Amino acid sequence: MATPNSALRAVRMGLLMSQDDFARAVRDAGTRAGQPNDASKRLVQRWEAGVSTSPRPVYARALESVTGLPIEALGFTVMTARVHDDGHGGHDMQPSAEGVAPPVMSPQPEPQGARRNYSGVWLSRYEYFSSGRDSTYTGLHYVVVLQHGSRLTVRSLPGSSDSPLTMDLEVDGHVATGTWTEQTAVEGYYRGARYHGSIQLLIEPTGRRMTGKWVGFGKEFDINTGPWELVFRDASTTKATLEKYNHRPEA
Repeated sequence: MATPNSALRAVRMGLLMSQDDFARAVRDAGTRAGQPNDASKRLVQRWEAGVSTSPRPVYARALESVTGLPIEALGFTVMTARVHDDGHGGHDMQPSAEGVAPPVMSPQPEPQGARRNYSGVWLSRYEYFSSGRDSTYTGLHYVVVLQHGSRLTVRSLPGSSDSPLTMDLEVDGHVATGTWTEQTAVEGYYRGARYHGSIQLLIEPTGRRMTGKWVGFGKEFDINTGPWELVFRDASTTKATLEKYNHRPEA
């Protein structure tokens, strides 16, 4: 359960501003600085409710301008190193120990003629930044991986998410490269929109984890990136095994 940001609420009330007034002041501060933002009453409510705890740099600078206080004094967690504006409307997310971690080891050359079998059930986990909600989210699916030579076909189990996910990958040594597609839930935030893009993953020497980055377009048709990992769960693809994993993964 989110912890309300009482520090920000107290500062806003001390300025004798309503949530609408405060959002307008944040927008005006961004405009004056040449860095426009989309602050709204709803976003202020999310900040004060503790739902969004790490505002993007464009909002953080405007908040500091409006209040005259550093962002840390406004009850926020400073995590700007993970999410960066790319200067073209999109956002780039970096791996982190708290989220999708980077590879454990550098890939080593695959012995000539050797080929692993990656078929089975894997846990898919990716992270993305929602500019409309000013917060970071995680997408989780159990997926079935079927291997045909060097090609991997990846499909999510229907019960693992309301947003079906597919990937088509080509394995070259310890690198998997390909494309991804996700059909978002009709009743969800993205209202059934279909998103797709590219992905490249490094396969750890154990063959039990693949981790890398995705690239794709966002809701405002900007280009975003973020970390993605596949973690091995079971080599079996029998009906009983698929039924075992046909549920939502735990966060």
